[in-house]
Amino acid sequence: MTTLGPDTARIESLRGGFGGSVLLPGAADYDKARRIFNAAVDKRPGVIAQCTSRDDVARALAMARETGMEVSVRGGGHGVAGKSLTEGGLVIDLRRMNEAVVDADALTIRVGGGATMADLDNAAQPHALATTGGRASTTGVGGFTLGGGSGWLERKFGLACDNLLAADLVTAEGRIVRTDADDHPELFWALHGGGGNFGVVTSFTFALHKLPDFSMALLLWSPEYGPDVLRTYRDFFAGAPDEFGGAFLFLTGPPEEFVPAHLVGRLTCAALVTCAGPEAVCQEAVTPLLGLAPEGALITDMPYAEFQRMLDDPPGMRNYWSAEYLQSFPDEAVDAFCARAPEMIVPSPSLHVVFPQGGMLAGGPQEFPVPWRNMPYAVHPFGVWEDPADDARGAQWAHDVCADVRPWATETVYLNFIGDEGHARVVDSFGPGNYGRLAAVKAEYDPDNVFHLNQNIRPA
Repeated sequence: MTTLGPDTARIESLRGGFGGSVLLPGAADYDKARRIFNAAVDKRPGVIAQCTSRDDVARALAMARETGMEVSVRGGGHGVAGKSLTEGGLVIDLRRMNEAVVDADALTIRVGGGATMADLDNAAQPHALATTGGRASTTGVGGFTLGGGSGWLERKFGLACDNLLAADLVTAEGRIVRTDADDHPELFWALHGGGGNFGVVTSFTFALHKLPDFSMALLLWSPEYGPDVLRTYRDFFAGAPDEFGGAFLFLTGPPEEFVPAHLVGRLTCAALVTCAGPEAVCQEAVTPLLGLAPEGALITDMPYAEFQRMLDDPPGMRNYWSAEYLQSFPDEAVDAFCARAPEMIVPSPSLHVVFPQGGMLAGGPQEFPVPWRNMPYAVHPFGVWEDPADDARGAQWAHDVCADVRPWATETVYLNFIGDEGHARVVDSFGPGNYGRLAAVKAEYDPDNVFHLNQNIRPA
């Protein structure tokens, strides 16, 4: 008979009362379970606890306390720094907790802590309802929302965290807390941008909005037209109604019917305009861009949930991202941004992108710790490639893009858009006063900093 060591005995004890699965290295599904969005991150956890309930979460956390194992929390696994994994520690994997239940009369949706945007969008779509989601269907709702939640509908409906009505959370000590604007209000405030620092959120309740129509325009040019197109795009969004969102970007021309042959597989300039309305409204709005004679164009109605899948990246790719938020975007910044585009890895799924802000993003609640919402533009070099030999080149391009626009940037930044860039950047991102307040909440709910594999807020 095999004698179990103390840690192994505790793991076996966890299995005995666990509703989900407990995976150890060597298990048949272990390697699949530890795979995350950024293939450049290759960590081997000691235990992966695939939870199916908040009781499972509490049991897993209890085992971590008893064994001293480092804890990471995994939802969608999209964080570019790969902190949803731990080397040798315990992963609390929430992906089986992905239910999404709509109350169409109350205009709300309750989703599990492991749900993806596809789970949320597919549940809301049949009711012609939506809320602001990430720009890829595979993004985890949890990390996305807790970081603030920037998406295509933010100019119309605000950030994802603006639409958060309630959350259920398991603390490091295993205490189950339900929080909303009235119950544990300081914790509720901290969940609006403070990330996964305060516990494991096992469910979210969001406000939904009516979205009977959604359309988009994607217009393409050869890259040398980038500065002219971006200036026109910038001027369009200076006065655009809240119904419109989108991105200006350089990308690899995809092999689609609307893309001219000379742009397929090559660096391409693109203007994307999204519209919370029908195609006719979108068509009329992009008239100034159509006046620049795009070489390829797709203007169409599309279900929002389907549009959310358009930028889903293939699995197994290596990633490096960063971001800067601009206080202004003059012609000099436009030229600097466009001049760096040829250094992007092409062909690849990388995006050299600018997001227009404003609308209800800037006009929404100002009390939450997301001051970057008030900046008019976000520059986001989003590097994705396959060959490890391109790692240094891809990271350098991202750093250079940010350096080019830094004269017009603010220190605050959406932490979901960047990797591990040091603790000072985390502090700066929240703006004056917010970090200290967040650190006080952290001290109350996670005084030992158990949840430190994130954009970390240190307990006060």
